[in-house]
Amino acid sequence: TRRQHAKLFAPSTHPELGHCLPLARARLMVRPMQVCATKVELRATVAGFRRGEFLAVAIAPGLGIGLATKDQSWALEVLDADAGAVLGAIEDHFRPRWTWWSAESVADLVRFGVRLASCWDIAAAHRLSFGGWRAEPARVWATLHELPTSGVPAMGQLDLLGEHTNEGNPEDPVRPDGYLRPEWLSGAWAVNANRLAKWAALIMTVRESQQVVLRSIDDGGRSEAMAKSESLAELICVELGVFGLPFRTDIAETLIHSFVGPRPLNQQHEIDLRNERDAIVLRVAPLITERDLRNPARVLAMLKADGIDVPNTRAGQLEPFRKTHPFVDALLTWRKADRIGSTFGYHWLDEHVGSDGRLRGQWTGCDGAAGRMTASSGLHNMPADLRDAVRADSGWVFVHADLGQIEPRVLAAVSGDVALSAATQSVDLYAPIAARFGVERSVAKIAMLAAMYGQTSGVAGDVLRQMEAGYPIAMEYLRAADHAGQYGRHIRTHGGRLVRMHPEGEPLDSGAEVSTPGLGPAASSRGRYARNAVIQGAAAELFKVWAAIVRARIAPREARLVMCLHDELLIHARAVHGVEIAAIVESALPEAAAFWQRGTPVKFVADARVIDCWSQAK
Repeated sequence: TRRQHAKLFAPSTHPELGHCLPLARARLMVRPMQVCATKVELRATVAGFRRGEFLAVAIAPGLGIGLATKDQSWALEVLDADAGAVLGAIEDHFRPRWTWWSAESVADLVRFGVRLASCWDIAAAHRLSFGGWRAEPARVWATLHELPTSGVPAMGQLDLLGEHTNEGNPEDPVRPDGYLRPEWLSGAWAVNANRLAKWAALIMTVRESQQVVLRSIDDGGRSEAMAKSESLAELICVELGVFGLPFRTDIAETLIHSFVGPRPLNQQHEIDLRNERDAIVLRVAPLITERDLRNPARVLAMLKADGIDVPNTRAGQLEPFRKTHPFVDALLTWRKADRIGSTFGYHWLDEHVGSDGRLRGQWTGCDGAAGRMTASSGLHNMPADLRDAVRADSGWVFVHADLGQIEPRVLAAVSGDVALSAATQSVDLYAPIAARFGVERSVAKIAMLAAMYGQTSGVAGDVLRQMEAGYPIAMEYLRAADHAGQYGRHIRTHGGRLVRMHPEGEPLDSGAEVSTPGLGPAASSRGRYARNAVIQGAAAELFKVWAAIVRARIAPREARLVMCLHDELLIHARAVHGVEIAAIVESALPEAAAFWQRGTPVKFVADARVIDCWSQAK
């Protein structure tokens, strides 16, 4: 009750918790906390902790919460139902930069409605510093301590029986050989309050080591700042997965029916419907020996028999023949229906759309390569034909925004090319480029994109040669990345992310060249990948900074990010706040750009619109 709560936290009753009184009042239903540390330590920690400092947290269901500052650690024995209230109270009063192994560890808090403002995600910082995807605690620890990751110990039969093969104090999470104890990694850190506190302290130790590494990458602080925004991106991903995307199943069912027919009654019925769709195409297909619509080689043979000689079966190659060849028209129509039926059909709806009308998938803040945000459940590649089902709730709207011409603007920023930076001051960047070289806008656009993707021939070839003279610094930046990729050398993005050119486990110091440029398709492919990765990776960094600022600005209006798609944001907001949220989104971009690019005079643009369904975003 309120009376019991007031008595529990009264300074006269618990003098050592006097500094926690404002914190406790923030949540009236916090149950009694048994502190697994001395009262003096707790008092000193709370009294000395300053708003905004790092605070490590480890949550052990059934036991409580481990917390650690840079100087001390302690545990709170809290009922699971009260963990959110306790951490929410700490958030309200101290606004710490929460530090954890990964954002997944606080997914339950997000489900309970706890909103955390800032964080440090150890897994995210590791991927930024060392590249790749794997960032489990054992690997992070080994890498920071220059221990071979191939020697990371794992739980075996002897460990399960309690016969540990490594000596030392089992109450110490670190073994004598320097590795983390596998039994701790497997959950032994959560068996008692003392270990819980030590685990939180270990998290803080790892964070401090990561800061040292990041400062060695860039002593100007950019990489450390990027680690913070990357960490928040991981928290945003958890929120995206928990909140879900507003979705109308009835509309989706109607759309799917228009492509693939009725919902199958059973597996055989599904096979029959698929065969019927295939038969429609095969009726107008050339009569050759083997006809398989799902085999690209067989489709090419059918196209050739129909008088169409194309290098591949991509839609872009076939579209010009659609009006003159019935087989091509039927094939392209069938292909869309087959994709929807197999990937985005009724099974997809049943698996990923909840009874609350939300489409959910698992989001990640980094793809393990250049650092782009990704999502499962088709959220990142949903066909445009189904986007009409993504609709705001009644009384709510979507605010949609995307970054305009992001890649060439990022190139101007990361390369520091003054001439290209001047072109970015125009809302349409390609117009001044076209005027400078005396070509049509479409040709200028193709040439710029070709430069970033490593294409040197074709319609844009002549303009590319002019760009070498007109924007020499930008072109050299791309050429240097290409050269490094061909040699197999790792590269780093503008924000410090390591992009690997060979597998994890090999030395980061890639002085030994693994190939000679120009001697084969593998080297050329690596070069094109590296050239594009430095742009795509940097664009992802800017996008995540933008998303983080938008998240903070829209919170007081109860609006939420519900989609982060490459360079697009989708926000769910009350209709009365729609226009205001759109203005916030646009004004957040210059702030994000200033934080990310640190002074380079490049203009970034975004167009924010208030819409009712995703299909209205053009």
